[in-house]
Amino acid sequence: MSDDRLDRRDDRPWRSEALVTVWPLAPDRAITRLSSIISSDTGALLAPSLSDSRVIAQVRGVLARGGRVHVPDVFSQPAAQQLYEACRELDWKLVFRGARTNYDFAAKDVSALEVGQKEALLDSIHAQASSGFQYLYDSYRISDFAEAGTLERGPLASFFNALNSDTMLARLRALTGDDRIAYLDAQATRFRPGHFLTAHDDHQPDKHRLYAYVLNLTPVWRADFGGLLMFIGDDGHIAEAYTPRWNALNILRVPQPHAVSVVAPFARGARYSITGWMRSKKPALARS
Repeated sequence: MSDDRLDRRDDRPWRSEALVTVWPLAPDRAITRLSSIISSDTGALLAPSLSDSRVIAQVRGVLARGGRVHVPDVFSQPAAQQLYEACRELDWKLVFRGARTNYDFAAKDVSALEVGQKEALLDSIHAQASSGFQYLYDSYRISDFAEAGTLERGPLASFFNALNSDTMLARLRALTGDDRIAYLDAQATRFRPGHFLTAHDDHQPDKHRLYAYVLNLTPVWRADFGGLLMFIGDDGHIAEAYTPRWNALNILRVPQPHAVSVVAPFARGARYSITGWMRSKKPALARS
């Protein structure tokens, strides 16, 4: 069935009882300027104000019952657009798993491979995906650069600082009902046609992960483009799936089996997002 509402923006509150309860707050109530934690030369980053007790109770209840929640329209349109444009200009690395280690390939290194080498590499990646955990997508590790003190000033640095501000951490603790949240890491991701992330549950005890989050930054996307965040039930069926809706935030409790479906060859452009984990401990090298 075709959908002529593909590009439509609907600002009216709505809810899906089958999935999760969601709402957009009025812009003047939903947005707070976090200028106190952002340097003046990078500009102020706009973030959601989730202080409404009804909103907090609604999201917390959905998350408690189902272990995941989808929240649309979490940033102002200018802020989301700024993050999207920043992602489009990144120096991406192609990431995937090898037999013994994980690989980050710069675009120039991938381009330098011969056709036969590229085909052999892709065959190897697909072989591992068919029998176990594998991924293939473009990544820019925001928090790794931040923790090393090498993250360049700009919208992504402002966003990362905002995520780990006292204000935002307090909001996320209230939203999840979990006072253990102490730190959020972050990576920007770009899924192009053929990219995927096979099933996994994010459980790594030494990483202190409480929740995973995904901020979707693709202006136009259809479900049949792929790139869906899929939740896998105990019976192996897809229990639920989220289309990467523009400016929507997904939060899921860890551990929880999930995957990102393969992006179709006919997808219109790439699937952009910023994703990471809410953790109970800050990394030793993370700067305050």
